[in-house]
Amino acid sequence: MNTEQWPSEWLRGVLGVCVLRILLDGPSYGYAITQRLAEAGLGTVKGGTLYPLLGRLEEAGHVEVEWRPGDGGPGRKYYALTEQGRAEAGEQSARWADFTSTTRGLTDAAIAQPTGRN
Repeated sequence: MNTEQWPSEWLRGVLGVCVLRILLDGPSYGYAITQRLAEAGLGTVKGGTLYPLLGRLEEAGHVEVEWRPGDGGPGRKYYALTEQGRAEAGEQSARWADFTSTTRGLTDAAIAQPTGRN
């Protein structure tokens, strides 16, 4: 399946936990986060989707923001998990794993189902 074609409602559902997971590796900035998401197979996530999510994570106390000067270019806004954010990343990841196991229990049988049958 072409990962650029994941349904947008699926991406909206999983994006928060994926961003928290990326930030577990250390502070990062928007463009780098979108690159990591693309490398992971989630396709292109636009700034209009990512930055509001990062804003909500900041408001919830899950991330802290720091401006850092750029190397010969404009500064960048770095996002770093707080202790609360680290706990949230672990909790959301565990819940997402349970959710996907539950849904796979229902949907995996459809993969083996021959087409043309009702």
